[in-house]
Amino acid sequence: MPVYNERATLEEIVCRVRAVDLTVNADGGNPLLNGPLTLAREIVIVDDGSTDGTREILDRWRAANAPDMRVIYHEQNGGKGAALRTGFQNATGDILIIQDADLEYDPRDYVKLLESLLEGRSPVVYGSRFMGGPRSAMSLTHTLGNKGVTLLTNLLFGTALSDMETCYKCFRRDVIQGMPLHSRRFEIEPELTAKILKRGYSIFEVPISYNGRAFHEGKKLSWRDGFSAIWTLTKYRFVD
Repeated sequence: MPVYNERATLEEIVCRVRAVDLTVNADGGNPLLNGPLTLAREIVIVDDGSTDGTREILDRWRAANAPDMRVIYHEQNGGKGAALRTGFQNATGDILIIQDADLEYDPRDYVKLLESLLEGRSPVVYGSRFMGGPRSAMSLTHTLGNKGVTLLTNLLFGTALSDMETCYKCFRRDVIQGMPLHSRRFEIEPELTAKILKRGYSIFEVPISYNGRAFHEGKKLSWRDGFSAIWTLTKYRFVD
């Protein structure tokens, strides 16, 4: 969970993550995974130089030394990509799910992601906001931007994704083990996707709910990040 100035939503999103029942029903032909399976939870929070009081909340949690949580600090803001790279390096689980610290995505959708992965549909599962799940209206700019970079992804890599920019990316640890990641900001999304596809993995999508927020509510992604995504996709299509 990358965090930057999310004091208003941090406690609520962590509460929602902890409230999710991680008992999944997997039926992928593996007798060790069939039937109800309860997964252990580890919440890795990387604070990326917050200045709004977020760190005071994290200091309290860190002092409590909760067994299901690890809190890591960046002294300076490096961007979402930098925070995710730190999180990947410090997570100990076999399956990773990216969770933003705002309230746009619903952790109750974890079960859809995990069941699809454990059933063997793919070692990489994305939660799509454009497959008919309940969602609030997304702005025209963000809708066109998301569809544009997703279309470019499909053209460059021969895929048929509906939502490349989704936060909810779920994958086995070995998928990105040893993968060199360089992005510091929001271009981490296209970099991850490009390198996953270039490693020969398919991406399975499941519908998720979405409750987008506006810029005045703290949304940080802007139209400029769309151009960065285009450049990142094109670069990593042709560069190892």
